[in-house]
Amino acid sequence: MEKAKNIITSGRFVRTVLWIAGIVAAIAVVVVLWAVLRGRSPVGETGTADFVTETVQPVDNKTTVINVVAGDTLSKILSANGVGGKDINSIAGVLRSKAGITGLRADKDKIEIVRDAGPDTPITKIVVLPGPWRRVELTCDDAGVWNCNAIDIERDTRLVYRQGEILDGDSFYLAGMRANIPAGILADVYDLLAFEMDFERDVRAGQKFSVLYEENYHDNVKIDNGAVSVVSFDALRGNVKMYRFKKSDNTVGYYDPNGNGAIKSLKRTPINNAKVTSSFSTRRKHPVLGFTRAHKGVDFRAPTGTPIPSAGAGRVVARGYNRGHGNFIRIRHNGSFETLYAHMSKFAKNVKVGTTVKQGQIIGYSGSTGLSTGPHLHYEIIKDGKHVNPMTVKLPAINNLDAENKKKFLEYRATLDRAIEDLEQNPNGFIQM
Repeated sequence: MEKAKNIITSGRFVRTVLWIAGIVAAIAVVVVLWAVLRGRSPVGETGTADFVTETVQPVDNKTTVINVVAGDTLSKILSANGVGGKDINSIAGVLRSKAGITGLRADKDKIEIVRDAGPDTPITKIVVLPGPWRRVELTCDDAGVWNCNAIDIERDTRLVYRQGEILDGDSFYLAGMRANIPAGILADVYDLLAFEMDFERDVRAGQKFSVLYEENYHDNVKIDNGAVSVVSFDALRGNVKMYRFKKSDNTVGYYDPNGNGAIKSLKRTPINNAKVTSSFSTRRKHPVLGFTRAHKGVDFRAPTGTPIPSAGAGRVVARGYNRGHGNFIRIRHNGSFETLYAHMSKFAKNVKVGTTVKQGQIIGYSGSTGLSTGPHLHYEIIKDGKHVNPMTVKLPAINNLDAENKKKFLEYRATLDRAIEDLEQNPNGFIQM
């Protein structure tokens, strides 16, 4: 969020006007009922409005809305609607040069074909909708030249605040859903907290958590969720709190209350929501061999074929098979850290020795190759050549702040803290950004 435009003064309470709330609620009910009747949710798991994967013909009989599905291309869609090859090439060129659009995304993008008076009449306009907040209009002049006009759709962003508590038998996800936190926001929160917490062991009944996040509206109707601004969790080892902040170079990161980078170079648990089946230990009875020896990593239950992300950015230094690990990959992350992933069913395409990978990039799929009693991921962290416990080792932060940005962060943190104080007094309200 832009600091200069979004200063929230201390004590500013959200005033939710009842008649507006009633209108919004009524619209929401209509949308939900429509979705139920169609057998689909109005909001996808990522928190963005779903695009219906079919063609819609509005009542004016002039505009056809095409929802991009797997296998669709710009050429295929336009050709099916009577656009010639020369025009298709021109349209693709102007989209690329003027709007930065090089392709279509299945289940996300839309195309509108606007005709003069109805079916089989000349096309007067083609509109590409790359998501809910941008509209790219294409028109052809008398000389046959296609022109492009990209329009950013006005959005109204609001900060909302949710609080929850872990009850007996709860998972973090169930507790979050009970607190009315959207599934997509919960997934983002999980990814952030996973740098500091082991959700298998650190979650206990009675723990409290909270999230300050953005909701995006257009014409007073919610379209999607924005970013997580603040997350807080009362973990076993103490409170974990992270703030989202944009630095002066426009890079965005998450930081603890003191301005230290909260995003670590490695994740403790590469697979989200995976249950730990065997912990790091210097002495463990091997389930296959039967004798006691060190268990140099952590085992996570994962059905065969579960995607395995890289715990951090780095370079693949080994990929192969051995009797113990089965199919394995080893990644060097910097001068001190390496990670190893074992018992894979197969490797991801194009991930080979020498490949540079990003944090979160899929490198393979879980399995039960090598000495294994069932499908799982065996995960190791090696620091300075020595195996360490992934759940307890101190991990280096990335994207730390310099002195100038740290000062700005502390000021911005105070702004967000005041917003939380206001919303704690008015939990059903919001703060206009």
